[in-house]
Amino acid sequence: MATGTKLGIIGCGNMGEALLKGWLEAGVTTPDDLWASGPHRGRLDELHGRYGIHVDRDNRAVAQAADVILLAVKPQILEGVLEEVGPQIEAGKLAISIAAGVPLRLLERRLRPPARVVRAMPNVAALVGAGATGIAAGGHATPADLDLAVQLFRAVGTTAVVEESLLDAVTGLSGSGPAYIFLIIEALSDAGVKVGLSRHIAQDLAAQTVLGSAKLLLETKMHPGQLKDMVTSPGGTAIAGLHTLEAGGLRTTLIDAVEAATRRAKELGGERLREPPAG
Repeated sequence: MATGTKLGIIGCGNMGEALLKGWLEAGVTTPDDLWASGPHRGRLDELHGRYGIHVDRDNRAVAQAADVILLAVKPQILEGVLEEVGPQIEAGKLAISIAAGVPLRLLERRLRPPARVVRAMPNVAALVGAGATGIAAGGHATPADLDLAVQLFRAVGTTAVVEESLLDAVTGLSGSGPAYIFLIIEALSDAGVKVGLSRHIAQDLAAQTVLGSAKLLLETKMHPGQLKDMVTSPGGTAIAGLHTLEAGGLRTTLIDAVEAATRRAKELGGERLREPPAG
C-alpha cells in the first residue's frame, strides 16, 4: 500500500478493531493514517488510547479524511450510513464493504459514480489473525484496488478472490464455518468428559486437535483423505471412530449445513437494501 494512504473504518466494532490491529501489526499502515468512527464516545476513546488512531463520532468526517473507507456496519443499518457518507466518498476513493448479503450493484448505486467498491466476507477468526476472507471487486474497481483489498485482509488471515456470485457460498462455508467448528469442538469436549477427562483437559485437547489438523493440512498441501488414511491403522481406534461418524451422517450433515447457510445468505441479500431508483 502506498505510504500515506489514509484508511477509515466506519463502524469500528469487533471486526473493525481486528482489522485495524492486524494492519498496524503487519505494518501496512500507521496510527496517524488510521481513522475510526462509531456511535459510542467511550468505545472510541478506548481505541484511541489502545492504538493511537484518530477517532470521530461523525461518520462523514472519517469518510472525508480517508482514501480507503471500510464499511464495517451491520447490514440492517448500512442504508442509512451510505446516505450519510455517500457524498464524502468521491470517485477517487475506494469503499470496501464487509456487510453480508449487500450486493455490489446496490453499493455502487448509492455512492457517487463511478464508485470504486470491493466486497469482502471475513470471518470471526480475524480477531486472532487467522481469518478467512472472500473478496470480490465491483465493476469500477481497478486491479490496484483489488490488490489493496487482498493486502489488507491478508494481514488478518488468508484471502480468496472470487466472483461476487460466489460470496454467498463463502458466507456459507468460511463466514459461518467457525460456528460449525465450535460445535464440533464442544461435542468432542463433551465426549472427552464422558470417557473420563476433565472439562478443561478435554476442551484444550479438542481445540488443539482441530488447530493442529488444519495446520498439518495447510502446510503439507495433502488431500484431507490422504491425511485421514495416515491416522487410520487397520483394525485400529481411528477407523472405529470414523465408521461411527459415517454411520451418523457427519459428512452429509456438514454439506447440508453449508448449503443451508449459503441459501440463507442469498435470501438475506434480497432483504438488506431496497433497490434505489435508476437515475
